[in-house]
Amino acid sequence: MTRLEIILSAIMTLSILFNIGLFAYARHAIVQLLTVSEELGDLQQMAQSLANHLDSVYKLEMFYGDQTIEALREHAIAFNENLETFEYIFSLTEEGNNPIDDTDKKAEAEEEA
Repeated sequence: MTRLEIILSAIMTLSILFNIGLFAYARHAIVQLLTVSEELGDLQQMAQSLANHLDSVYKLEMFYGDQTIEALREHAIAFNENLETFEYIFSLTEEGNNPIDDTDKKAEAEEEA
């Protein structure tokens, strides 16, 4: 083997190792993103459930007009609205909400028209 072949073999080996490492890192990052997406979706559902429950308790005759429950209800609703700003993240794991698929469907519809 000539010196050039040895250098090129070493560069190729390093490139292959780098690409394998990059692939492993990207896969790990995507798995973490999907896990966070699922957890945010669950958190949003729990916040919505809490807001609905507080609303139903507030509407009971026994508690109607109670300022503490009304404040809790309003706080839960505001918290749920704040979580909706992250909808793009937690919609990644919901079926039928893939923005890439939606873009492809729009492009197909435009082509047919």
